[in-house]
Amino acid sequence: MNMKKIGLTALAASLVSFSANAGEMTVSGAASISVGGYSAGAMDNKPKTFSMGNQFTVSGGGELDNGLTVAYSMQIDQGVPIDDHSVTVSSEDMGTLVFAGHGGSSATSSIDGSVAGDIWDGFDGAATVAVGVTGAAMKDSAPGDNSIFYTLPSLMDGLSVFASMNPQEGGVNETETGYGATYTGVEGLTVSYATTDIESGATATSGDHTAMKVTYAYGPVTVGYSKNDHDTGTTSSDTELTAWNVSYTVSDELSVSYGAEELSVGGNATDAEYSALVVAYTSGGMTLTGKMEGADNVNHGTSNAADQEYYILTAAFAF
Repeated sequence: MNMKKIGLTALAASLVSFSANAGEMTVSGAASISVGGYSAGAMDNKPKTFSMGNQFTVSGGGELDNGLTVAYSMQIDQGVPIDDHSVTVSSEDMGTLVFAGHGGSSATSSIDGSVAGDIWDGFDGAATVAVGVTGAAMKDSAPGDNSIFYTLPSLMDGLSVFASMNPQEGGVNETETGYGATYTGVEGLTVSYATTDIESGATATSGDHTAMKVTYAYGPVTVGYSKNDHDTGTTSSDTELTAWNVSYTVSDELSVSYGAEELSVGGNATDAEYSALVVAYTSGGMTLTGKMEGADNVNHGTSNAADQEYYILTAAFAF
């Protein structure tokens, strides 16, 4: 009788049983198909482009004997075998600690998305190929790999307090820390504020990144305002984004929104201005979205090519 084989078989069976009892594993995914095109001044005959988005997220976890809940999440994306991945440890008494091997957030980057949907992001790279003039990007304090995000236990109803740390690596830069809070204690109102250190190892490019956001929903209407400020020792490298947005929920399936953003870059007298009209229809796991976006002075200049338009139609599927 092969006792080694029997022992290994018993061990494998016990491990399978332990995994099944201790936690659960889920797989979720999303895919999208889009068509869009740019125009600027007389250059309105640029070819329309198709694109596809796709990703899977594998997650699993469970409660340990000591009362802690542990979860692991891993994103599988095209071109990158393993993209964002993190381990979360939480309990009612200790709060929630997230260690992100990749794709983590600083206290500020966790809330710094514009209420208008970061319209500027559609004109800071792809437009170079389309019309020859590209806009500036809003800078952030993304912590990179091996960062920590901590949410405190509940202090009072409607208040969430959080902090982040990007540990010093290789003795090059100082550890970056950040903190913030979100308040939802008034029905329909959400207020968020956060600030995070920027440590580059040089005074000229070190500073802080601050964001604030306010939204208020009343019936089918939601209005919002946000401000995102990346401030360093060199004025010419600073960026500031202000935005507002109004959305109307027509029904459970249909919504319409209109928003605008203004992006200033230190040292430029002219600000870039963006606007977007968005219509979204959701049915089951499918969402159809149409966007019409406009941009003025994308490169903080006044040439005809700096005033651009962009449309995109997207069919997204969640499963």
